Parts: sequence; structure tokens; C-alpha cells
Amino acid sequence: MGWSEEVTSLHFMVCFAIPLVLLFVVATRRRGKLPFPPGPPQLPVIGNMLMMDQLTHRGLAKLAEHYGGLCHLRLGFLHAFAVSTPEIARQVLQVQDNVFSNRPATIAIAYLTYNRADMAFAHYGPFWRQMRKLCVMKLFSKKRAESWASVREEVDKAVRSLSDRAGSAVNVGELLFNLTKNIIFRAAFGTQSHENQDEFISILQEFSKLFGSFNIGDFIPWLSWMDPQGLNKRLKVARASLDRFIDKIIDEHMANRKEADAADADMVDDMLAFHDESGYRCQAGERDDLQGTLKLTRNNIKAIIMDVMFGGTETVASAIEWAMAELLKSPEDMKRVQQELAHVPSELDMGDVFGLTAPRAVRLAAVPAPRLSRPLY
Repeated sequence: MGWSEEVTSLHFMVCFAIPLVLLFVVATRRRGKLPFPPGPPQLPVIGNMLMMDQLTHRGLAKLAEHYGGLCHLRLGFLHAFAVSTPEIARQVLQVQDNVFSNRPATIAIAYLTYNRADMAFAHYGPFWRQMRKLCVMKLFSKKRAESWASVREEVDKAVRSLSDRAGSAVNVGELLFNLTKNIIFRAAFGTQSHENQDEFISILQEFSKLFGSFNIGDFIPWLSWMDPQGLNKRLKVARASLDRFIDKIIDEHMANRKEADAADADMVDDMLAFHDESGYRCQAGERDDLQGTLKLTRNNIKAIIMDVMFGGTETVASAIEWAMAELLKSPEDMKRVQQELAHVPSELDMGDVFGLTAPRAVRLAAVPAPRLSRPLY
């Protein structure tokens, strides 16, 4: 009899007491949280994931018309917010910038950037600030930009190529991609050899596909073991290819060392000056606070090179291509650009006019690129 009463009591606790306690805990936790902004109805577990193909710039604009300037979307276990008004954008991008400064990274991005060892996806903090200082003072400084003759030479080649094909159709996208690729390849690696450019392009293409691939584990973490597309295997192969490509370049630079801040130094040389194991060091009089505080690992160097490879090729080429397309659709803006180019003194190099070395009086006034008909993701 006593045993039966114990079983009954245990059954009561399992069926009623424990669910009530869990319900109380959930209600208590939610009571202290503010409600989410309005948004479209959500399904259990997956939330608004069925709408992901509609979340383009036009789709988000339609949601803003219905739900207001701050719209809440739940993509699996992730909460996303679409900001569509200047007032809220100012809060996100300026007033509370430190709260929203970190960029989300997918499984693919975290793996291919060596666990956020780069600048683009590094968390905001001391390391990111030092990396930004490195870019401003060393990698993309005024002195370094003035020393990049490769930019002028590659632009001249592109202009001559267009001139030679006058009267015939030209694939502008392909031309611009080759231009940005050649400039980045020479500025970052210090060579204009086309020996490794095919491998360079194949790595770019595979990384672009992996960065944009859908991975269920990014939205529902407990399903990350599922890999129907074979992404995990492709990620390992892609990063191994990048390792081989960049390790070879780094080893060549370490074998042929240059003095820090040398006129013919490239980005890899600049970064190796901050690598503990490279043996690169500034002279005593040239040592600055950045040299004393910033130490880069090999993975940091590889990840930053990857940032430059991707940020300086396809993205830049796409922006130029769309800006040119919009200029063609806007004769007034095109006429303004042509008039300003016609007034440039003939003795000045066009690279100087668009760069940093021309006198202020002859610099071209900036003609804003017309609003692009689609964003550059």
C-alpha cells in the first residue's frame, strides 16, 4: 500500500508539479523582457525562414510599409531586425554604435576567417582598434597609396584595352573584375606574374559561393550535424587551398626580406613587420607605438589578406559597374562627369587627379554615384 502511494505521488509530481514549475520559470523570465517590435507571423521552430527568399531590399521595404521602421524577424533561433527609417538608423549606426558594432558570422565565415582572425569580422575591441590603426597608418596610408604605381599601370592597360576595341561590344563586368584583380594582386603580393592568378580566381569563386551558401546550422544550431550539401567538406578543402596559396606567398616574402617601409614593399611586407616569428623589425628610430603593441599571428596575416582579396576585387568591380550603368541611365550626371574630366589640366596624370598627390585646386569635385537600383550585398 505504501509503495502504491509513493508511485502515485511521483506520478503527480511528474505530470503536474514539474510542468507548473517550468511554466512559472518561463513566465518569470519573459516578464522582465520588453516585447519584440512588430513583424510577420512566425511558425514554430523555423520562425520566418520560409520568407528568406523575399528578404531583398524591395521585400524589406514592403515589410516596413506594413510593420513600421523597425521590423522583427525570427530566422530559426536567430532574431533579425530590419531598420527602415533615418531616426532608427541613427540610433543603430551612431548613437548606440558600440552595441551593434559586431558583425554576425556564419559557420562558413568563422571557419574561413580562422575564427574571426581578420579585421572585417573581428569583434569590436582592442584588437580591432589596433588592426584599424594598422590599416590607416601602414596598409592604406597616403604614403603607401602614392607608391602604388601598379594602380596607374593597370588603369592605363584597361583604358587602352577599351580604346583598342572601340566600336565593338565590351563586357564591362569582366573588364572591371580583371582590373581590380590585377591591382589587388600586385598591391598585396608585389607581383604582376599571371602564374598563380588562375588559382587566385578559383579560390575567390569558391569562397564567394561558400559565404553565400545556406547552412541550416546557422539558424538551428542543434541541426548543424546535418550537411546535405556537403558544405563542411567544401569548407575544409577551400581553406586548405587558401592556406597553400597564401603560405607560399608569405614564405617567399620571409625568404626575401625587405626593410620596413621600403618603397617597393607590399601589404605582406607591411604585415610581416608585426609578425613575431618573421624576424622583421623596424630600426630603433622608426619604432612606433603600433610596432610595440600589435603582434600578428600567421592566421591574422592570412585572414587580412583574404579580406583584401575579397573586399578589393568583386565588391569594387560590382560597385563600379553599377555606377557606370546608372550614369548611362542619367545623361545629366554623365554630362557633369564629362565636363569635369574635360577641365583637368593636360599635364597632370589622371592617377594623380583621382588620387592623393594632386594639388587641392585641381582635384575633381565629387559627383555622387546615383542611387543604385539594387544594393551590393
